[in-house]
Order: sequence, then structure tokens, then C-alpha cells
Amino acid sequence: MDSDNRFEKMLGSVSKDKFRQNANKLLNECFMLKGCADTKNSYYFILKEKEIFSEYFDLLGYELIINEEFGIIALNNSYGTGRIRLRLLDSIILLFLRLIYIEERKKLSQSEQVIVEVDELYERYRSLKNERLKKTDMRSSLGLLKKYHIVFNLGADMGNPNTRLLNMILLAMRKNSGVTGRTARLNSERVFLLKCVRISRRPFLFSKI
Repeated sequence: MDSDNRFEKMLGSVSKDKFRQNANKLLNECFMLKGCADTKNSYYFILKEKEIFSEYFDLLGYELIINEEFGIIALNNSYGTGRIRLRLLDSIILLFLRLIYIEERKKLSQSEQVIVEVDELYERYRSLKNERLKKTDMRSSLGLLKKYHIVFNLGADMGNPNTRLLNMILLAMRKNSGVTGRTARLNSERVFLLKCVRISRRPFLFSKI
């Protein structure tokens, strides 16, 4: 039996083209979110055919991760590959968003979403580095994170201090990663951020989960 026949047998009645389209989208964009207009249809299609997608990605060395509580589908590479090397600035913004999410999540109900004003990111950066971050650099960093569905802009210009962001950062963290809203964990995140910027000055690797 050739590869095409084996593939069609695995798919059964599922459209080959639709399967390929959604499998490639998941590989390229990291996360499929139920609450995102760009990925909503893919989220429901993959959820419906999760056994097939799980079997397919398992052959490639990926674990299909589905969290219906948060409305997210993602992949975890079993071999530790599929990572993106971030600039130091991107790493700082990513950690700021994570800290803000943990802080704000404790104040909100389960159904409420975390909204961040870009101005808060500017202020945190200024406090850390004692300098003003350029709008073009902020726009570049947030644009990268938006590409992978970690933030969504609720205003036209992501570099504008008045622009509001929908912060989805915690969705990029697996439950067994130890990320919680506890004070001890939050304090360790702050220490980790300071060490990154003031001591090691090395960028982080952002895992495509």
C-alpha cells in the first residue's frame, strides 16, 4: 500500500484538503483558539477530528494538546525542536505580559479576559531599563507575539501607548509547567526577569509549544 492510500485510509471520510489546510495552519501558527476569529473554524475542525490529528502528528513526533477549558489547541514537539529564538527585547515584553496576566487574573472572574494597555508595557520597560522604548520596537515585538496568537490588539496601532491588548500569554504555558498565580511564583518570575536583563543578557527561546 503506497503512502497516499495509507493516508486516505487514516482519514476515512475526512476531506484530505481540509485536513492538510488545518494541519499546516496549526504547525505554522502554534495555537488554534476558539475565541479568535482567524482560528475558530480550525479549532472546531481539529477538535472534531482529534483522533486523526493526534495519530498523524504522533508520527511526526508531536503531541496534540487540547485544552477545552481555555479553548486552545496546540502542539508539543517531543524532540524539543520547533523553537524560535527571540531578541532580548521580545523576551522582556513576553515576560512583562506573563507577569501582568498572573497579576490581573487573580482580580477577574473565570470568564473575564485580561486586557493590557500598551502604556503599561512602556512604563515597566522604563522602570527596568531606565530608558524609553521606541514605538517601532514595541510595534515589532507585539507584532511577533500577535503572529502566534499570544496577544491581540484592540486598537489600530500596537505601538501607541493608548492601545489596549487582549493578553493570552498564559495559554502558551502548559498546566504542568508549574505556572500559577501564587505570590511565590510571581516573585520568582520577577527575579528571573531581572537576571535575564541585568546579568545574562541572553535572549530566550520561545517554544512553539
